[in-house]
Amino acid sequence: MVSAIELAGVEKSYGRTVAVRGLDLAVAPGEFFSLLGPSGCGKTTVLRLVAGFEEPSAGEVRLDGRGVNGIPAERRDVNMVFQSYALFPHMSVFDNVAFGLRRRGAGKAEVRTRVGEMLEMVDLAGRGRRRPGALSGGQQQRVALARALVNRPRALLLDEPLGALDLRLRQAMQAELKRLQRDVGVTFVYVTHDQGEALTMSDRIAVMNEGRVEQVGSPREVYERPATRFAAGFIGTSNVLAGEVVEASGGTVIGHGEGGRIEVPGAPVGTRLEVTVRPEKVRLGADEPAERLCRVRGTVTDVVYQGASTSYGVRTSGGADVSVFVQNAMSADGIAGRGDEVWLSWEPRHSYVIGASDAGARDAAIGGAR
Repeated sequence: MVSAIELAGVEKSYGRTVAVRGLDLAVAPGEFFSLLGPSGCGKTTVLRLVAGFEEPSAGEVRLDGRGVNGIPAERRDVNMVFQSYALFPHMSVFDNVAFGLRRRGAGKAEVRTRVGEMLEMVDLAGRGRRRPGALSGGQQQRVALARALVNRPRALLLDEPLGALDLRLRQAMQAELKRLQRDVGVTFVYVTHDQGEALTMSDRIAVMNEGRVEQVGSPREVYERPATRFAAGFIGTSNVLAGEVVEASGGTVIGHGEGGRIEVPGAPVGTRLEVTVRPEKVRLGADEPAERLCRVRGTVTDVVYQGASTSYGVRTSGGADVSVFVQNAMSADGIAGRGDEVWLSWEPRHSYVIGASDAGARDAAIGGAR
């Protein structure tokens, strides 16, 4: 299958500042693909390269298998939606949506039909005569989407389009955006720094950092099996425990502090590794765990009641600070207090190696995890 959007060895520099470094990405037709990362990581630059607002310093951008370097934005058959919406305040909703069609010379009947269809699709039927200023933020965002989609582009590029909305409306619009994308079948490339937003809406996510892609995968893959320390820390809360392989016969075991044993995929004795485990996978209790479980000792340093759950901070005997999330349905009164000595345990399958003292050992460890 030919990719809807492909970047091959793409780099972008502004003088001495490198915004994108050797980027290789492929987005499938009809996919909801998100670029996730902190401010300044290069994700918006990637959108601008695809849209044609910027030209790469090296590498090639392809749309439907065809190289588009040097082709201006208006000839690329992609549209872009910005956080500011960029609606024309003096025009009606209908005229805002019809703007692109009229520029392309569409007839009155076609404009009326297609604008009507789009307004109905974004749940704004009957509001065509209103001005953007008379609409809510969520409605204005829908007008911007309708205007971008009415020309039936091959791909829609969205640069943090929900950033100006309050939390409740933002959450409602996430579901609306995903529904709209399924209905129209257009490839969406979505830029966000909000991990929850990316996990909720995306078919796949590219986690970016300093102009590079740290990991690409489904929401479940990047959350459950982070490839790097950055990916583990940026998406959700993740505990990172370091230790040295102390046992390699019948399964590899990392030692971590007094009594700590963490099973991982095969690696030589003496290799120093970093392992990540999510807070909701960890159990906390006073009794020593079953032999089959990974376990570390620690002292509770913080207890935060959060309604549906309680968050525990634990300093392990190996010197790591660990977070544990416990659903309050299991114990409404809490299971430990600040200063208590506790055991932390989890299933071995929930440990994932993210680092090693040298590249060879890390590759071996990760290869064993696949």
